[in-house]
Amino acid sequence: MTKRIPTVAILGRPNVGKSTLFNRLAGRRLAIVDDTPGATRDRKEAEATVAGRPVRLLDTAGLEEAPPETISGRMRASSEAALREADVALFVVDARAGITPADRAFANWLRRARKPVLLVANKAEGRLGGQQAMEAYELGLGDPIPVSAEHGEGIGALHEAIAEALPAEEQAGGAAEEGERPLRLAIVGRPNAGKSTLLNALVGEERMLTGPEPGLTRDAVAVAWTDETGGQVRLVDTAGMRKRARVSRGAELEQMAVGAGIAALKESEVVVLVLDARLGMDEQDLRIARLAEREGRAVVIALNKWDAVEDRAAARRRLDDVLATSLPQLRGVPVVPMSALTGQGVEKLMPAVRAVHALWNRRVGTGELNRWLEAAKERHPPPVVAGRRIRLRYATMPKARPPTIVVFGTRTAEVPEDYRRYLVNSFREAFDMPGVPIRLQFRATRNPYAEEEG
Repeated sequence: MTKRIPTVAILGRPNVGKSTLFNRLAGRRLAIVDDTPGATRDRKEAEATVAGRPVRLLDTAGLEEAPPETISGRMRASSEAALREADVALFVVDARAGITPADRAFANWLRRARKPVLLVANKAEGRLGGQQAMEAYELGLGDPIPVSAEHGEGIGALHEAIAEALPAEEQAGGAAEEGERPLRLAIVGRPNAGKSTLLNALVGEERMLTGPEPGLTRDAVAVAWTDETGGQVRLVDTAGMRKRARVSRGAELEQMAVGAGIAALKESEVVVLVLDARLGMDEQDLRIARLAEREGRAVVIALNKWDAVEDRAAARRRLDDVLATSLPQLRGVPVVPMSALTGQGVEKLMPAVRAVHALWNRRVGTGELNRWLEAAKERHPPPVVAGRRIRLRYATMPKARPPTIVVFGTRTAEVPEDYRRYLVNSFREAFDMPGVPIRLQFRATRNPYAEEEG
């Protein structure tokens, strides 16, 4: 019996970036993108892979209130038909423009449809965009997922949310799949760091061509594998990621390979960043690690070619210094010294991956979370801004993968960056979460006593 491919429909008012998101999820330019509202008039569809699962994407015309006989009315009817077909709907809003009356009207319509709906706050570039996205909470469709379809930010988190919302996979006989999904693991790094040798060492056979020449791997290659200690794994070996300046303009094949590697990173749950221990961690390695953190992926560092390092204590000190000064957002990231070529230390990698994956999936109860917040405020009270103190009242953890905390209070838009970092570090230490990205968001609450709180 052929498996049914689930359908994901992208909906929203005109010009919020639906077609750009469609192209981003499809991995290729299929829909016309233009600033003119209504550039998309017909439904477009494409098959794509989201978190390792095939899906059918539907791009729809913008939702508009209009008589049925008009073009806008027919576009709306087409969008309604797409929603009827969908297993999951992505409702896209524009974080920069804010929530409009049309967004509120269509949010009410989607709630009545009784379909799983993911609220996607597009055009949420950078930290300010993430804060703007929080306005979408008022639509009552759950936690907004901040993304920038144009720049590729937040797409990993969106893939994760879609995967969780999709119906369970069916076996050939039609029964729902039992047991856990494979852990999605991407092996990334600079050319010639030993990524393919590591994959071969893990799976115990020569699955990948290896050699001293940089760039032997030209694409992201997925390998299904059963780890003896933890279950199924979907391993992806990627092409080496060089600095853009070192990729020649004519080297389209290499550019495509690097693009496939970045896509594999965004689709993963855990990223193994392979370093050549003789060379240490350079700026390109840091760029890859920061990309993984921005996408909310857990990270483990494989310190490869450890057998060729003469002064190991000095090499480890140099790495620790770079991590402390240049990668504080992944403080405590696990580091596994190894030699993929000889097999020395390789057996320690998957236990480290499993441990950080468990932390990445961990949820903290509301009571425990608020006891932490009170203790953190007691040690270091929120600052006074413009003569008035910021009040942080309570916290929730709406999701894991990665752990995400929402803190409610007054004047939260004025929380300075150093206090935000203090809270993230305090949370990481209190709940022992090394090497895991932590998302901290603030939401304002209406306070009837605000006038009394000078």
